[in-house]
Amino acid sequence: MRGLGRVVVVTIINFIIVFVIVAIIMASVFSIFAYRQLKAIVQEIYTAQARQLEQRMAKASPEAVEKAKEKLNYTLWKKYGLLQPVHERILLYTFNLITFNLSFPLLPDVKYPLPGNDALELTLNALVRTAILFTTATVINIVISLFLGLQAAKRAGSLFDRALAIIALISYSLPMWWTGLLLIMLFSFHLRLLPYRAIGVFSAIESLNKKLEMGQINYAEYLGGYIFEWIRYLALPIMTYLLVAFGGASYITRSMVLGVTQEDFVMVARAKGLPERRVLYKHILRAASPPIVTSIIFSLIGSLAGAIISERVFMWPGMGYVYIIAINSGDASVLLVNTWVTTILYISAYFILDFIYMLLDPRIRVGKGVE
Repeated sequence: MRGLGRVVVVTIINFIIVFVIVAIIMASVFSIFAYRQLKAIVQEIYTAQARQLEQRMAKASPEAVEKAKEKLNYTLWKKYGLLQPVHERILLYTFNLITFNLSFPLLPDVKYPLPGNDALELTLNALVRTAILFTTATVINIVISLFLGLQAAKRAGSLFDRALAIIALISYSLPMWWTGLLLIMLFSFHLRLLPYRAIGVFSAIESLNKKLEMGQINYAEYLGGYIFEWIRYLALPIMTYLLVAFGGASYITRSMVLGVTQEDFVMVARAKGLPERRVLYKHILRAASPPIVTSIIFSLIGSLAGAIISERVFMWPGMGYVYIIAINSGDASVLLVNTWVTTILYISAYFILDFIYMLLDPRIRVGKGVE
């Protein structure tokens, strides 16, 4: 237990060090490239608030109004860190990143396809939308790939195994956005079965809510319609993701499991006469679980980062769609927050995996304790 406790402490310290270093790097980039943009945003905020101030102080003297406007301008510049020199701004932004004080203002002339009063709120709303689509698709893909990979490993060299290898080669080489366009042409324009604009689900749900409030449908009809609309609008992007991802993920699982089957402890288990099912699930899968869990965790985290081109193809307001709008419009605040949230997810996943490895494989725990 002493070795385990030491490993936990070292892992947490490493996480904190990496967390701070990444925050400093991102704060440095942001403070250099976003300074002019923040000045322009603050100027627009000041202009709007100064007008309101003049209206409220219509009966006050011009000197008092001017003094209040100067104080307002100073307050805004101080709030957004524009009064400090470069090194102090870097420290300020680093502190804001570490404490998640990320309520940076949005560019007023940039329109995003989802609600949000500041960069953090916008990014979190986009993260939820991305999770609804891509994380759902990733979970389905994980279940399918684990099942197919295990079946292929059990029947290594069979027709099923060879067919899976060919399917994996073909599906893994398909660009997701290109596959999505083909499915849109087939199911939306030729067969007219599914909508191609996934963002339309929110209008459909809003329409259902109004019908329920007006008493035009009962709750059972509302619930059925709610589920149907989500399935109808998300079917195309989920189908696209699965078509591209399931083959490669299945073959990777198959290779991981098959590599463990050649180990000595598996041979011994089979020599003892243990049932093949028990050998597979208790011995082989236990040993193969660390790389499989790594693949699953990073697939889930990667799904939360969104897909820039695919979200644009299906008109889905997720992390990738917001990111491309921010790039095209030069919205540095949204770019910073979007990138920071994604980075934190990956860093957290990396260190969480350390603890999962220690639970799954005692050899890793003992090895780190000895070190």
